[in-house]
Amino acid sequence: MDRAIALTIFIVAYSLFALLPTRRSLVAIAAAAGLIATRVLSLHEAFFAINWNVIGIFVGMLIAADVFIESRFPAYFAEVIVNRARNTAWAILFICAMTSFISAFVENVATLLIVAPIALSLAKKLKMNPVKMIIAIAISSNLQGAATLIGDPPSMLLGGYSKMTFLDFFFYQGRFSIFFATQIGALTSFFVLFYVFRKHTERPAPEKVETVKSWVPSILLCLLIVALACSSFFDKEFSYLAGSICMVFGVAMLFMETRFNRGHLIASMRKLDWDTTFFLVGIFIIVESLTTTGWIASIANGLSGMVGGNALFGYIILVTFAMIFSGFVDNVPFLAAMLPVAGSMAANLGAEPALFLFGLLIGASLGGNITPIGAAANIVGCGLLRKEGYTVSFTEFGKISIPFTLAAVIPGATFVWFIWS
Repeated sequence: MDRAIALTIFIVAYSLFALLPTRRSLVAIAAAAGLIATRVLSLHEAFFAINWNVIGIFVGMLIAADVFIESRFPAYFAEVIVNRARNTAWAILFICAMTSFISAFVENVATLLIVAPIALSLAKKLKMNPVKMIIAIAISSNLQGAATLIGDPPSMLLGGYSKMTFLDFFFYQGRFSIFFATQIGALTSFFVLFYVFRKHTERPAPEKVETVKSWVPSILLCLLIVALACSSFFDKEFSYLAGSICMVFGVAMLFMETRFNRGHLIASMRKLDWDTTFFLVGIFIIVESLTTTGWIASIANGLSGMVGGNALFGYIILVTFAMIFSGFVDNVPFLAAMLPVAGSMAANLGAEPALFLFGLLIGASLGGNITPIGAAANIVGCGLLRKEGYTVSFTEFGKISIPFTLAAVIPGATFVWFIWS
């Protein structure tokens, strides 16, 4: 009976995630409450199903990123790039490269909001359509979210599931890890953007560079990254320290902002992405119900039986499925549900777990770039364009996003296979 209830609630919840994307946190919490009310999970089991370390990392980084944006350093740096570029094409490419770099350490939507105003300003100055620029920035912000533990919620989910520390994303068990696979994908996808913007040879006129309000948030963000790297030596099980560090830095930066810049604490707290926070809490509980009722094991055994003993075929199927599915469904609940499946598939096929887990992360994180609804940054980017009077169709988005995604996923996934197979 519990198996039937867990599966029904899962299917209904995931269907509503697609149909009601603006109500996903309410759906996730309602589903979690339903699992507790029907006693599929006890309140105790539900509470400990939540990875509070991941929640701490996410909330702490949201606060730190918001203060970082308010310091105006990212806008300052972007305008310096524009002023020094030899033409518009290279200015756009440099902005996309900066977006990609920031997104490795700051949540993707926050990264987009840092850079998009600069691109819109540049487009107005040159009297050019900003659609391609914003699309390029949105998909660039999703590109490197998988590179580090703190880049995006899917990376945090993988870290929590596999007990991976900040440094493990660079070198894991003595081998190159997911960071380097992502860099290879970033390099190859860069050529796609170069082809898209190659004809924009006009030179943008220099403009007054943004004034940085304070350098302290940038310094604190760098110290936070160093502290996370050091925490790897003290909390090898990834159980509490990384989340605690992010929360301490986040709260400190928030109070610094409200104390010295006369910001309003309540207003600052309201701006944070609480929707995704509660969404993650619900997702942890929903996925736990599938694990405890045996559905994860059943799905993994079914997939393993379909691919037989061929690990390469299983790996290709997993990456391709993750890439396509994430183009239409939020990659956070998808990855949360698939991580234990990928781990079980690796065990059934006698493969290294990291091979399937890293392949899944690449497919799910970058696959969200395929459509304008596949990732939160894409949705926000299209929303910004809509405010400017531009509507983005699936076709227009796909002309840039599909070649970009394939150019990033195929080399990155191939690298993971050769390192970890």
